[in-house]
Amino acid sequence: MTVTDAQDRPVPFRVSGAVATASVLQPLNSSMIAVAIVGIAAQFGSSSGISWVISGMYIATAVTAPMAGRLGALFGPRRVYLAGLGLVAIGSICGMFAPDVGWLVGAYVVLGMGISAHMPNAMTMVRSYADHYRLQPRTAIMTLVLCSQSFAALGPTLGGLLVGTFGWESILWVNLPLVVLSAVAVMRADVGFAGGEPKSGRQVLYTLDLLGIALFVLLVTSTMLFLLSLGRDPGWWLLPVWATVLGLFVARERRAPEPFIDVRALARNRALSATLCRTLVTYTTFYSIYFGIPQWLQYVRGMTAIEAGLTMLPVALVGMVSTMAGSRTYRFFGARRTLVIGTSALLVGGVLLAVVERSTAPLVVLLLVAAVLGIPNGFNNIGNQNLINSVTSVAEVGTAIGMYRTVQFMGANLAIAALQLTAGPIISDDGLHRTGWFIAASAAALLAGVLCSRTMAPRTPARILEAEA
Repeated sequence: MTVTDAQDRPVPFRVSGAVATASVLQPLNSSMIAVAIVGIAAQFGSSSGISWVISGMYIATAVTAPMAGRLGALFGPRRVYLAGLGLVAIGSICGMFAPDVGWLVGAYVVLGMGISAHMPNAMTMVRSYADHYRLQPRTAIMTLVLCSQSFAALGPTLGGLLVGTFGWESILWVNLPLVVLSAVAVMRADVGFAGGEPKSGRQVLYTLDLLGIALFVLLVTSTMLFLLSLGRDPGWWLLPVWATVLGLFVARERRAPEPFIDVRALARNRALSATLCRTLVTYTTFYSIYFGIPQWLQYVRGMTAIEAGLTMLPVALVGMVSTMAGSRTYRFFGARRTLVIGTSALLVGGVLLAVVERSTAPLVVLLLVAAVLGIPNGFNNIGNQNLINSVTSVAEVGTAIGMYRTVQFMGANLAIAALQLTAGPIISDDGLHRTGWFIAASAAALLAGVLCSRTMAPRTPARILEAEA
């Protein structure tokens, strides 16, 4: 067999399937909670602290996701992967027995730290295995993408079935068999050679930029506190705090030898900055849909968690189909047209959400609206991620994808604040009406930006990014 023939052989599924087992935990936990939040509020009270259950998880994930790859390089990706599984188990167990909202928020912070460790280190193990045995990693990477995309889309439906049958705690205990399965699979897989030897404490501190991370946490937290306060008693005193922390964060990251967020790269690369800004708005609207509609279905339509989850199924199914359609559109027509389709569908979906008489509309109408809202995710994901690939060098793309993931989780945080401002803690018809117009306005701004962008090539080279969709 020639070297070329060997390099055309894929990484075997016993390896890619093993490392993909835990990659489902992040999308699953991120989306299942959308239908569980009503049950959580019923048990602990619908106070403002409930929003921090989701927000705490996403802040932890936004901070930990960029660190996970660096920790894998320091200690070995399999070690960090398994450590993440341990954190998922601890967070899940603590959450199941949480006596109050504060404990539940803390449990979800631990859970968020755990689920963020798997995808970057799974990618590292796949690439290392492929290089070690001179195989092509494309099929293995697509396995990771498919697991992530499918479970993100199916999360509300699966979560609805679990919550409706066993209570909201079931979305946490379902993690435990997955943790055990994944740990056994990864320990049996031939990926132990990937990664380096453990480094000294000084090297770890130098690499992780702990001061930058601390300032980033303060920046995101102060932003969330201010946005959440606008619906009640605005905390204007937080604005000078936010501005000060922002200035300190930018100054620190410009001087840091290994910055947590490479602000110099963002200043140099306007195309990358524009894509990340577009991604932030896109994910804010995406999670507003995923968090808002299931709550409205339960509060206003009186659906059970199971019925609400099943009503969200068209979003899942159409989202998976639109991912494949978006890949083909990007291949033949480039990023601009791909994003135009995605943002146009988001605009239409937002308007439908705002104008349809939802309380009295037949179920089939709600299903059609949900189906339309499933279109944007695939097209926008494909367009934005491939743009990042096309506007960065090989040396920069890893850091850029890390920033993309951080922006994604920041969008989830902003969605919580957006729902509080547009719909309030209990989503009524009028609240969902305002949320629909917020989504439509955001989509209109995105569409104008895509059409007028000077940093987006008319036709991006036809290569599909092999990273998480």
